[in-house]
Amino acid sequence: MSNKENKINHHNSPSGAGGIKSGIIGGAGYTGGELIRLLINHPEVDITFINSASNANKYVHEVHKDLIGETDIIFTNDTSFLRVGGIDVLFLCVGHGDAKKFLEVNAIDDKIKIIDLSQDFRISQQSTVNSRQFVYGLPELNKTAIQSASNIANPGCFATAIQLGLLPLAQAGVLGDVYTTGITGSTGAGQSLSNTSHFSWRANNIQAYKTLQHQHIHEIHQSLIQLQENDGVHVHFIPWRGDFTRGIYISSVIDCSFPLEEVKQLYKDFYKNAAFTFVSETMIDMKQVVNTNKCLIHIEKQGNKIVVHSVIDNLLKGASGQALQNMNLMFNLPEDSGLNLKAVGF
Repeated sequence: MSNKENKINHHNSPSGAGGIKSGIIGGAGYTGGELIRLLINHPEVDITFINSASNANKYVHEVHKDLIGETDIIFTNDTSFLRVGGIDVLFLCVGHGDAKKFLEVNAIDDKIKIIDLSQDFRISQQSTVNSRQFVYGLPELNKTAIQSASNIANPGCFATAIQLGLLPLAQAGVLGDVYTTGITGSTGAGQSLSNTSHFSWRANNIQAYKTLQHQHIHEIHQSLIQLQENDGVHVHFIPWRGDFTRGIYISSVIDCSFPLEEVKQLYKDFYKNAAFTFVSETMIDMKQVVNTNKCLIHIEKQGNKIVVHSVIDNLLKGASGQALQNMNLMFNLPEDSGLNLKAVGF
């Protein structure tokens, strides 16, 4: 066996043997790369394997070039680790539809916890496969359920940003028609090239897409009616493609007669114990959250219209960071373990 092959199962946790043993299916994409970056710096996690069929036998840092000097793991196509004792937690960083297919054809030991970053199990009616029941992994809403769960459906990026901007109003029972716009960076489209993800198209350009029919609307509605018992909530969402790489900026307009200070207090009370969601008294911008697991919220009011702005990093709080936050909760670790990250700032 070559030296390179010996490094397939190299452990990276500072804690060494005895840490949480993790595996990743689909480690070559943007979310996989961000998850690897987080896991190799997590004090309680060992990476046992990173699967990528298209990159098997390549060093991880050959694909994720920012990780050179950080890890000497190589990608593998071996799935034997899915049997008993192989790993403790499995992250699925595959395309939408592929997570369900993977679980249907691969026998995974029941003791292995699963965190799926696709949309396959986010809707309650579709949240079961092979007797595995998935819990919707928005910690600010379902923290207690996540702590006792074996399987997590990680929320979508737009869904996370929009929901965190609306949950306190849903709890107050005042949501009706919500008019939302949101802009996201090119990494939200994934790593595969398309006409609208080329630099020459994205540069100095924006475009609306999937107007009023974005796939995240269903999970947003599911969460809001979990708090607001009457089913009068209707989210009218227009997403935009932005000419930047990462981040999401959301603005939601809601009819609300409450005074502004009362609304702000609703939000502060709702998020007082949240590890990563904060209410800002001043206007927010994306650079405050890019490269972090934070969500920042700012609220404005004109007449009877409330405007709630929320910002996240689509690859972290909108994907891999939130997945790690969920893992921390599932394994009774500090919620922010491995997630004390610095924003880009400038």
